[in-house]
Amino acid sequence: MDPINLQIKYLDGTTKDVSTGASDLIAFESRFDMSIVKLNSDLRLTHLFYLGWHCESRTGATTADFEKWCELVAGVDVPDPKELEA
Repeated sequence: MDPINLQIKYLDGTTKDVSTGASDLIAFESRFDMSIVKLNSDLRLTHLFYLGWHCESRTGATTADFEKWCELVAGVDVPDPKELEA
C-alpha cells in the first residue's frame, strides 16, 4: 500500500499536508481491527482523523492524545481520493 496523503485543517486557520508511513497504517489496522485497504468502501471520519493524528504524533508535531488533538482540528481531507483505492 502506498502512503496516503492527508491535509489537516486546524481551527486556527492553518493547514498542514502529511503523508502516512508504514507505522501509521499498521497502527490504524490495530486500532480499528480492519485492513487499511477497506478505507475506500468503509471510510469514516474517525479513520481520517486518526491517521492525521498518528502522523502528527509520530513526527513529534503533537504530544496531545487523540481526543485532545481532535479538539484543535477543523477537518482532515484526502486531496486525491484515488489514494484510498486498493
